[in-house]
Amino acid sequence: MEWFETWFNTPYYHILYKDRDYEEGERFLEKLVESLNLKPKAKIIDLACGKGRHSVFLNKIGFHVLGLDLSEKSILFDKKYENPDLHFAVHDIRNEIESEKVNAVFNLFTSFGYFKTDEEDQKVFTSVSNILEKNGLFVLDFLNAEYVKNHIEYQSTIRKGEIDFHIKKTIENNHVIKEITFHDDGQDFKFEENVKLLDLEDINNFAKNSYLKRIKIWGDYQLNEFDVKSSPRCINVFKKIK
Repeated sequence: MEWFETWFNTPYYHILYKDRDYEEGERFLEKLVESLNLKPKAKIIDLACGKGRHSVFLNKIGFHVLGLDLSEKSILFDKKYENPDLHFAVHDIRNEIESEKVNAVFNLFTSFGYFKTDEEDQKVFTSVSNILEKNGLFVLDFLNAEYVKNHIEYQSTIRKGEIDFHIKKTIENNHVIKEITFHDDGQDFKFEENVKLLDLEDINNFAKNSYLKRIKIWGDYQLNEFDVKSSPRCINVFKKIK
């Protein structure tokens, strides 16, 4: 199995990241939908939605939302939030999406770059393009590869409850690899995260091959302008042109 199929389906993934700043995430989403000028009741797909917090928030502020994620456990958790305008389903983002055409697709908080081949990455863009109506928008919130290379923290320990998560990061063959080891309930555990360091040109090539045109890049969750040296994020907005 791929690393993301195992790690994201464990309770430890959610323990490690449980203290993420969700208020910041919601403020980002508010700024994002305002800047995109999405109409009330627009149809949005939250691609790789995890435990659905952002899908729920987008629905709460007036949008029709479909949340998709590979993790069966996450989608089972999300199902309790469903209503006539909010639905969840298990989905591999490399596959075509079974849905009516939508106004926007969001892929947020580095939920891309996990796959081994460019062909698999291209499939993600193609599936997104195919589900968008003409002039529909694709938001890809990705890390800024140049920033990561210059600011990587090679080793750290994060304590969550009674568990010490030991984090070791390396950059190998243009991938940032995070090794996560810890001990719990008499057992030793080891997991890995592995994300490609894709640059602006790499991402734009995938987009162009799928009839998507980049129309905006922001560099952080406050939607400041992107700077390749100093921006921690690379938040791309693409428009479907064909």
